Amino acid sequence: MADFLTIDDLKMDGKVVLVRVDLNVPVEGGQVTDATRIEKIVPTIKDIQKKGGKPVLLAHFGRPKGQPDPTMSLRQVIPALEAALGQKVGFAEDCIGGPAKRAVAAMEAGDVLLLENTRFHAGEEKNDATCAASLAALGQVYVNDAFSAAHRAHASTEGVARLIPAAAGRLMEAELKALNAALANPDRPVAAVVGGAKVSTKIELLTNLIEKVDHLVIGGGMANTFLVAQGIEVGKSLAERDMADTARGILEKAAAGNCRILLPADVVVAREFRAGAPSEVVAADACPPDAMILDAGPQTVAEIARVFAASRTLIWNGPLGAFEIAPFDAATNAAAQEAARLTREGLLVSVAGGGDTVAALNHAGVADDFTFISTAGGAFLEWMEGRDLPGVAVLERP
Repeated sequence: MADFLTIDDLKMDGKVVLVRVDLNVPVEGGQVTDATRIEKIVPTIKDIQKKGGKPVLLAHFGRPKGQPDPTMSLRQVIPALEAALGQKVGFAEDCIGGPAKRAVAAMEAGDVLLLENTRFHAGEEKNDATCAASLAALGQVYVNDAFSAAHRAHASTEGVARLIPAAAGRLMEAELKALNAALANPDRPVAAVVGGAKVSTKIELLTNLIEKVDHLVIGGGMANTFLVAQGIEVGKSLAERDMADTARGILEKAAAGNCRILLPADVVVAREFRAGAPSEVVAADACPPDAMILDAGPQTVAEIARVFAASRTLIWNGPLGAFEIAPFDAATNAAAQEAARLTREGLLVSVAGGGDTVAALNHAGVADDFTFISTAGGAFLEWMEGRDLPGVAVLERP
């Protein structure tokens, strides 16, 4: 990963600083129900203020399809933003044009201004040159603190950064450093956990990881597809039988590349998918025809723990079973708690990301114990797949 510019590289005193942030938070009844993403951008905004800059926040919210939609107005996040910052936040009814220009012109030292949803303009997602120029005209400096949107070449994530001096914010900086340490230049051995429902959505991810890691743990519904690929019957379990050839190809490449793939040796099966449904542990090749695999078994968890103990770096994306419903959360919880213990003891660098992953680690009570947890879904996955992220590439040091 290339070296990139940060806030420390930019002169901001007396300047309007356009700050791309992630405010795409859950809202119910006009109230923000989880302010985690808002709280994470506070250090960047405070540092800009300390350097004498006037932060003007750019963000999207939902998918308004390029036109104004009152239900997706960023106005509804202002109370949570003010609570996190401990100060009043101004608001402009548009992110470009007259309303934005007037609001920016009225700013005084110490002020923070939020502009309306960038996706209310079709030019945002098209990375339209005129839209980018209209945004850039509002400020003298640009800071991107939204790694979660960095895999998109949009006007507010990539276009603006080409027009005025640009750098990574503190959250983006922390994210890039953590990801670089985990995959580009890691302490070895490296282990990865990849779970979730479908192999088809993670082919590029698996293909990239088998070239980069020493141990690859496959869990969730994906593991069932790999079992089928080895001629093992999985009863009524979720499995993509049409992906069996692909799974076999991944196993062959891993063997040739000295990457050990760990599949379940034992599994937890049940006849129905509901909380507290009667379940039993069986060998991975002994799933009854009328049952479905819903979690990895204790023997598999013990082997995963041995892999973690023998590793120095861990990358985690996706749960090992149907963690939303007990008792099928046992494997994910146990493995996550073991990774957290090793991290606390300084024996493991652990980086995790993706929506289900964050939820699973919160459920296991260990989210605060991992070295770094990325709240970026698509961007984290594309980084793990080895792709260049447009919103990051544009911040590289010349």
